[in-house]
Amino acid sequence: MERPADRADISFPASVTPRRPLEGTHILIVEDEIIIAMEIESNLQEAGAAIVGPAHTLSDAMALATREAISAAVLDLRIGRQSVEPVVRALAARSIPFLFYSGQAPSDPVRTQWPDAAVVSKPVLAPVLVAALELVLKGR
Repeated sequence: MERPADRADISFPASVTPRRPLEGTHILIVEDEIIIAMEIESNLQEAGAAIVGPAHTLSDAMALATREAISAAVLDLRIGRQSVEPVVRALAARSIPFLFYSGQAPSDPVRTQWPDAAVVSKPVLAPVLVAALELVLKGR
């Protein structure tokens, strides 16, 4: 079967590989909205991260934050009606960097307690979230 003349195949050299800047990292996702958690998980896996969780409840998040090997975390500020503050404290006690991924107002008490924490506002494009995590992992 012949191909239409207006269609072209694009081939890349074998040495070209997709960029996977989070390769080798273990990222905790704490997000109560299952669809959003799945999107974050997919985006971070494409960037090379291994996912811890995702945790959809505060108790699950605490269990993961205190026991698992984690490189960094992506945290919604509110899990249902509960604050993510206990998880932030557990991560901080273990010197695990994190960023907030939230639609909450800048005046949220958790954000005011950690004013230097990176904040990515919902919704965000995958490259922006990955770049923010790269900076968090580098300590910026």
